[in-house]
Amino acid sequence: MDEPFPHTDLKIAVIGGGTGSFTLLSSLKEYSGSIAAIVNMVDDGGSTGVLRDELGTLPPGDVRQCLVALSDSSKVRDLFNYRFEVGTFKGHAFGNVLLSALEKMTGSFDEAVETAGEILRVNGAVFPATLDNIRLKMEWPKSSIILNGERSIDAEYFAQDPRRAQLTLVPNAKVNPMAIKAIEQADLVVIAPGDLYTSLGPLLIIDGVGDALRSTKATVMYVSNLVTKKGQTEGFTVGDHADEIERFGGGDFLDFVLYNQQEPDAELAKRYKAEDAYLVQTDLAALETKKYKAIPGHFLGAMAATHKADTLPVTRSLIRHDSVAVAGAIIGLYNDANGL
Repeated sequence: MDEPFPHTDLKIAVIGGGTGSFTLLSSLKEYSGSIAAIVNMVDDGGSTGVLRDELGTLPPGDVRQCLVALSDSSKVRDLFNYRFEVGTFKGHAFGNVLLSALEKMTGSFDEAVETAGEILRVNGAVFPATLDNIRLKMEWPKSSIILNGERSIDAEYFAQDPRRAQLTLVPNAKVNPMAIKAIEQADLVVIAPGDLYTSLGPLLIIDGVGDALRSTKATVMYVSNLVTKKGQTEGFTVGDHADEIERFGGGDFLDFVLYNQQEPDAELAKRYKAEDAYLVQTDLAALETKKYKAIPGHFLGAMAATHKADTLPVTRSLIRHDSVAVAGAIIGLYNDANGL
């Protein structure tokens, strides 16, 4: 594929990882056939981590989720998400295994993703942010604390303020040129919700991504996380989340930040508490000082169900945005901002 957007619809680039991007893509595709998902590539937990370690392949999990979200084939979507329940492959998603097999067969993860997209009849395109085999490192200047690997960082209870930490990729990653093209040619760029330090940050720090976000003529939006993460972002406000997004990208580039102001009902609040998750709070006075415009909405969705075959070691929140409400707000806001 030479161009990220083959159609003349509203060109949307979605930046993020697995579940956050999956949620947005699933509903944004109802508004446009020209969507490019740019995907984080540091995942080394769960099924993805096992395949990386045993086969030496690039991480397929987040890419699989984005492909499935954009697919027009319900049966093949179900196949790609199917997790083996017994035997050697117990806990593995079929799509992860297939992507790894395609990479080994072709010698190219990029080609593997394109082939999987053809099988899934993807309405859009999925681009790994980098095609380099990288690992994530997190460290605090003037401290001996160094954390290595997405899985280890994701499970860590930070002893120091993560806003003072530095994220790096080992080795230094070369950006996928198609990811940059997508950002440059997009009408709308959306940064999906996701873990700041293991999903969004590792993508935004890749050389060239931040520059592309600052120079694009697209409207750039960030959908803030619904809840804080225990031991990592406790006490973070909407503005704190957005500040970290821009820090990773090397400067101001956001035009809008969408955030939730809906309170959960009693049953949902009980389930949030079981996950030690608390709604991200809003500091309106601080938001008014920002260059971007902060837009509230009612974005709470139903919690996802656990899967009995998902037994490989991985940390995954079950808390989800209401994808229909968020996508509608994104498109409405884009139209208003551009006089459409």
